[in-house]
Amino acid sequence: MAKEVTNKEHQEAVAQAVSKTDEFFKKYEKVILGVAAAAVVIAFGIYAYQKWVYQPKVAEAQEQLFPAEMAFAAEQWETALNGDGNSLGLAEVISQYKGACPKAAWFEAGVCALRLGNYDEALDFLKKYNGKDAILKARAIACQGDALVGLEKLDAALKAYEKAAAVVDNDFAAAYLLKAGIVAEELGKTEKALEFYKSIKESYPRSYEAVEIEKYITRISK
Repeated sequence: MAKEVTNKEHQEAVAQAVSKTDEFFKKYEKVILGVAAAAVVIAFGIYAYQKWVYQPKVAEAQEQLFPAEMAFAAEQWETALNGDGNSLGLAEVISQYKGACPKAAWFEAGVCALRLGNYDEALDFLKKYNGKDAILKARAIACQGDALVGLEKLDAALKAYEKAAAVVDNDFAAAYLLKAGIVAEELGKTEKALEFYKSIKESYPRSYEAVEIEKYITRISK
């Protein structure tokens, strides 16, 4: 008997809950349907933007970049960065297509500006590069260091080289450590420079920089 009462109470509770839910839906039906419709519109809008606006823009940006990237590969820095009158350069493509450009475009533009001696412009491009590839990321940071050296901001350059060396644990790091050591010497921080040189010798003995690193160590150890 007790079990029957319990089941009846449970059924009544369920019925009451369903009734309240039904009442709630009826009361706020327009709001709920409006929110649902808005969600569908937003989802479709995102899909439509991706398919019919963003993706075609990405393809167009890549097409426009092709001549500039060929010039970059040939080390034709001026043409790669600013175009040749017929084809757009990296700077103009980035300006026109922005986020639709591949991330490497900012790195390439930064390198071009650096090679042309336009250090502030180089920094602007390089700081906006946010690719995830560790080797390219380290290179971009090291190039910032080169631009800072060109601007005679040696303390900032030293930090950039240290940061670049910390991003990669391979022979590329040795090149950044060597630059850091040379800048540290320029700043009169010989002990710091010695740390960088010894790190090359101990951590990257097979690197190109390690071949003559002993002369750097000997010179400032006296």
